[in-house]
Amino acid sequence: MEENIAHEKNRMIFRKAILVFLVAFMIGGSYSFGFSRGQKTAAGPQDASSVPLDKAILENKSPIKDKNVNFSLFWKVWDLVREKHISKSSLDSQKMIYGAISGMLKATGDPYTSFFDPAENKAFSEDLGGSFEGIGAELGVKDNMLTVIAPLDGSPAEKAGLRTGDKILKIEGKTVSDMTVDEAVSLIRGKKGTDVHLTIIPNGQKDTKDITITRDTIQVKSVKLEMKDGGIAYLKINEFGENTDKEFDAAMNSLLSQGAKGIVLDLRNDPGGLLDRCVSVASRMIPEGKVVVTEEDSSGNRSNLNTKGGDKLSYLPIVVLINEGSASASEILAGALKDNQGDVLVGKKSFGKGSVQELSNLPGGSSVKITVAKWLTPSGDYIMEKGISPDVEVDMTRDDYENNRDPQLDKALEIIKGKI
Repeated sequence: MEENIAHEKNRMIFRKAILVFLVAFMIGGSYSFGFSRGQKTAAGPQDASSVPLDKAILENKSPIKDKNVNFSLFWKVWDLVREKHISKSSLDSQKMIYGAISGMLKATGDPYTSFFDPAENKAFSEDLGGSFEGIGAELGVKDNMLTVIAPLDGSPAEKAGLRTGDKILKIEGKTVSDMTVDEAVSLIRGKKGTDVHLTIIPNGQKDTKDITITRDTIQVKSVKLEMKDGGIAYLKINEFGENTDKEFDAAMNSLLSQGAKGIVLDLRNDPGGLLDRCVSVASRMIPEGKVVVTEEDSSGNRSNLNTKGGDKLSYLPIVVLINEGSASASEILAGALKDNQGDVLVGKKSFGKGSVQELSNLPGGSSVKITVAKWLTPSGDYIMEKGISPDVEVDMTRDDYENNRDPQLDKALEIIKGKI
């Protein structure tokens, strides 16, 4: 009976089409977040056409009867602006509503809770498809600073010298300290062929540096397979997108047909993505019914997402590569492989993104992303801010990058050769 209840619970969870830490390769300098994509749609009118402030008529303005909140203050200020502002005839009331909502969410102090106006929401939805115009970098917040989680392989960001761990101080001369991740993203995004100017502090350095990046069209392929000497399969996952499970299955069948004896799974600079795709990939490497990740809500209630069958690789030795750019869904997969299979992790400590957001669609094409839970590894470890530590720590310097050396991969290959 309990098994049937648990099975039905998992089915309901999967119907929500959960996503994690996107990646939404918002490629104008992507944003990152743990993400649970709900199918919720708020009731209300769908027309969000612009209305000048002096002509705006708003409903439901009566104060909320809450002894702790005097919501009439908001409407008092609204009316004062509508009455007195010198540009009241040209102010856009819809934009002001969007701004008010964004400010409200910013006041939560959570950089991953945010509002998308219709244009931002449309761009976000398009980004999930895998083709974008921008610089090709994933951004997040680390130590209260806007941080490069990962530049995509071969992206304009990588070619310009942007690296994992770099801190962004200014975008086009504008200080980012008071911006949300999404606001920074909107400034960095742009059309192919245009430039964006950033002021950064390179990872591990103290002095600032100005860089210019020319935006381009970014094509993201989720999975890369390369067969190494001795029957070792090098399998890299760049992000968990719409097609990751299909691409992974194709790579899995290929490496098996080529007689692979072991796998190096590269999750470095993988900022996350769709959680259901992550669970699908985990299901190919971990026996059915094992915990991939545990979610805990605000009341402390926990629910597990388990592998769902299709395992073909758990019998093979696997070494997993992680670094500071491995975040959310990639951290979930690394933790699941370590806790369930005892697979060795090599590289540097991961980013540390342990919260889950839910996206709700709103009237007029906008949406809101709200942190609703935290996630834990199968062993119960909450990795927010602290990340997952590798079993074998190996650094990779800027000099290694620039001279095409990869000591982390070299070490992983050495370890896997000792296991086959």
